[in-house]
Amino acid sequence: EQSPYHLHIYIETMRSLSVAFPALLAVSASAFAPQPSTSARVAGASLPSAFVPGASASRQSTIIKTTTLRMALDYNDPVVADEFAQVQTMEYDDVAEELLKSGVTAPPTMTEMDLKLMLVELRMRLSGKMPGQTSGRKEKPASFGSKFEEAMWTKPAFEEFFNTVKATGDHNKENVVKEYVNNPDVATQRYGKDYRRLLRETEAALTAPPPVKSATLQFSGFPANMGSDACKMTLEALGGIADFECQESEDFPILVGRVTFDDIETAKKAVEQYDGMDMGMGSAIEMTSV
Repeated sequence: EQSPYHLHIYIETMRSLSVAFPALLAVSASAFAPQPSTSARVAGASLPSAFVPGASASRQSTIIKTTTLRMALDYNDPVVADEFAQVQTMEYDDVAEELLKSGVTAPPTMTEMDLKLMLVELRMRLSGKMPGQTSGRKEKPASFGSKFEEAMWTKPAFEEFFNTVKATGDHNKENVVKEYVNNPDVATQRYGKDYRRLLRETEAALTAPPPVKSATLQFSGFPANMGSDACKMTLEALGGIADFECQESEDFPILVGRVTFDDIETAKKAVEQYDGMDMGMGSAIEMTSV
């Protein structure tokens, strides 16, 4: 049994440790606390709040803040700086709401600046812009396994339509659309009675021109022997061109490039006239709004 003297020494020693090493005690205590949710770990926001018996409210606040993980972002990086500039103007409630929509609950003890830094990191992670993080953007394959796969890659209006069908969770409709794209005659015979409207919508999505949202278009498919100058003259016949760049593809004897017209109406005419046109090079011309 310890004497009152030894007990006094023990208490004083623990008090000294709690003042000199709050972070150490907080980390030790956090090891026994429940682990954060998956969404919180993905965001890299904070560790569980640690409670240290005997500490005052202000001390608890200090200890909790020591468990916050600082974001490992270089704010001299232009990409990071641009994201931070957008978040910086947001109100506290708007930041907290955006975090919550991604499944991240803002700790009540977190300062407004720390909350904004958390949102910057979350946005960077979701967009694939974090240092060392791959973007997850898929490269267009050189060939396609089916007509459906080709339509998903080359027809933006159809891709949007199919994703809408898929979002309903009706797998029968998904399969009908896929079969129609791969073999329209057979699909019409099988499903023309029960899915007549769906087949009409599918055909409309397949033949719809790509949406044009700006005066700039990316293009591919003009014959390589046409040359850059002749390609520009062809497009210029539709209207004025503000910027043009073009080069031969490394994989096929076709031209790929980008053109910016003087106005969006000319860009729409270019898509209507040339997108999907077969130039005899094994693939059709593709014109996509940027």
